[in-house]
Amino acid sequence: MEESTPATHLDAALIERINKEHLIETPLEPAYLLFIFGTRHGVAEFIEEAARLWRNGFYRRAIVSGGITPGGTEPEGRVMKQLMVEAGIPDEIILTETRASNTGENVSLSLPILEREIGLANVHSLIAMGKLCTSKRYLMTLERHWPEVEKMLAPINWFGVPKEEWHRHPVAKQRVLSEIAKIEPYLEKGFIVEWQGTRVS
Repeated sequence: MEESTPATHLDAALIERINKEHLIETPLEPAYLLFIFGTRHGVAEFIEEAARLWRNGFYRRAIVSGGITPGGTEPEGRVMKQLMVEAGIPDEIILTETRASNTGENVSLSLPILEREIGLANVHSLIAMGKLCTSKRYLMTLERHWPEVEKMLAPINWFGVPKEEWHRHPVAKQRVLSEIAKIEPYLEKGFIVEWQGTRVS
């Protein structure tokens, strides 16, 4: 079931602020790890970008995290790994986490796998990949659970409209505003912490 869109008056100033502060994009530089927040929306766009980044040398290892979503039969992590391999990314460089049911679990359940298979101390930088509408919260979630690592973000826009036009697209508008509404409650509950920005030079 879709969440209702918060009653928010969207004037030009607020739209500009959301574009700048919430729909974050960071400069990308080669990192050790690609951390993919699993999804059932925009999967083709995720795989295309993951393959592009691999071909261009942006990561050495990857982990894709996601459990079984309502109506599904296979964990997102497993489905997306298979598609990544079919797109030309080597099977042996991709780790999977297949139990997570939310963004916090994507990170907390992936960390023990990364520690066992790679060693967290060996991962100095990562590129997070997730849906555009959730951009800021991915970074805030990673900061909460893994503050030591340098973080960049590759947001995936699967809405079919330019990022700056999200407010004109009903589905994009609903999802962006719903995500913004989560930030303060999640901060208060300690699910996320403020992200100070990438420190990659």
